[in-house]
Amino acid sequence: MPKHVAVLMGGWSSEREVSLRSGEACARALEGEGFRVTRVDVARDISRVLGELKPDIAFNALHGPYGEDGTIQGVLEILRIPYTHSGVLASALAMHKDRAKTVMAAAGVPVPRGKVVSRSEAARAHVLPPPYVLKPIAEGSSYGVFIVQQGQANPPRELTRPDWNYGEELLAEAFVAGRELTCAVMGETALGVIDIRAADGGWYDYDAKYSKGGSIHILPAEIKRNVYQQVQQLALRAHKALGCRGVSRADLRYDDRPGGTGELVVLEVNTQPGMTETSLVPEMAAYAGFSFGGLVRWMVEDASCDR
Repeated sequence: MPKHVAVLMGGWSSEREVSLRSGEACARALEGEGFRVTRVDVARDISRVLGELKPDIAFNALHGPYGEDGTIQGVLEILRIPYTHSGVLASALAMHKDRAKTVMAAAGVPVPRGKVVSRSEAARAHVLPPPYVLKPIAEGSSYGVFIVQQGQANPPRELTRPDWNYGEELLAEAFVAGRELTCAVMGETALGVIDIRAADGGWYDYDAKYSKGGSIHILPAEIKRNVYQQVQQLALRAHKALGCRGVSRADLRYDDRPGGTGELVVLEVNTQPGMTETSLVPEMAAYAGFSFGGLVRWMVEDASCDR
C-alpha cells in the first residue's frame, strides 16, 4: 500500500501563486515515485481537512507567513502528522530575518550590518547612508524589498502606499555589492554553490526568480575554491544554528569586485525554498545526483514530527 502524502500548497500569503506552482511540481513528482498524493489548497480550516484526510505524511510546499513561520508546523505537531522541512522553532526563527541574524552571528556566521526600523521612519528619510536595502521582517520571494541606490534623494515612495501589505517593521541593511550566491543544505550535507545573475543585469527580484529566462544560474559558481568551500560551510553552519531540518537554502552576497571589500555575508536562510521549474534547490540537488523525483522522495522519507 503506497504511503498517502498530502501536499500542502497555496495558502493566503503574498506567495500563494509561487506555492501553488511548487506544490503542483512536487505532487506530480511524488506521483511519479509511486506515492498516493492529495493536493491540499490550504485554507483556515486546514486542521479539519487534515483530520478527515488522515495522510501518512504532509509535504509542506507553502511559502510565506502561516506556511513558513511555524504556524502550519504547529498544527501538524498537534495532529501528529509527520511533515517535511523545518519544525516550529526553526521555521519561526528563520522567518524573522532580524532575529535569525542575531542567532547566526552568535554562531560565527557573518551577516550584513543593519537595524530594524518602522515603515513610517523608513519612508520619512534615509535610515542608513545609501546604498542600502530595505526588506520586510517576515516575507519572502523579494516582496517589498527595495535597494536604495547611491545618490537617491528620497526613500522609496512605495512605502507610503495605502495598500502596503508587508508589515510595519522593516530591516534596513547596508548593501553588499558583488555576487548573489546561494547554497542548499540537504540533511547534514551542503550542496553545490550557484552564482545567480538577473538576465536583465539588474537585481534578483521577483521577476528574475520566477519568470522563465529571468535569471542565469552558474553551477558550480566560478569563484575561488576556498571561497566556494567557505560558502558551503557557512550554509551548513547557519542551517544548524537555526535548528533547520530537511532542506534549507542560504542566500549570500560576496564582494569580489576589483578593488572590492572581499566581504562574504549570509543574508538569510529559507526553510521552505521554492520548488518550481525555475527554482534553485532542484538544480543543486540534480548537480549532486538527485533527480527531482529522488529529491522529493528523500524529503518524504525524512519527514517526522518533533522537528
